[in-house]
Amino acid sequence: MARKPNYGQNRADVKRVKQTRKEAKLEALKEAVARRKSGEDPQHAEGDPDKDVKTEGEHHGQ
Repeated sequence: MARKPNYGQNRADVKRVKQTRKEAKLEALKEAVARRKSGEDPQHAEGDPDKDVKTEGEHHGQ
């Protein structure tokens, strides 16, 4: 007979992985903010002018 699954342990493992990813993402974000504030990354400090620009006459989804 197979053993009963330990859902508490499985959930703890998933939660641990999720927390690790979240911390890594937050650390990367903090580093990016620090670079922008120090002036090392001027390209992203003012935003990418090519991004989120809709040209006149473009019909998205139509």
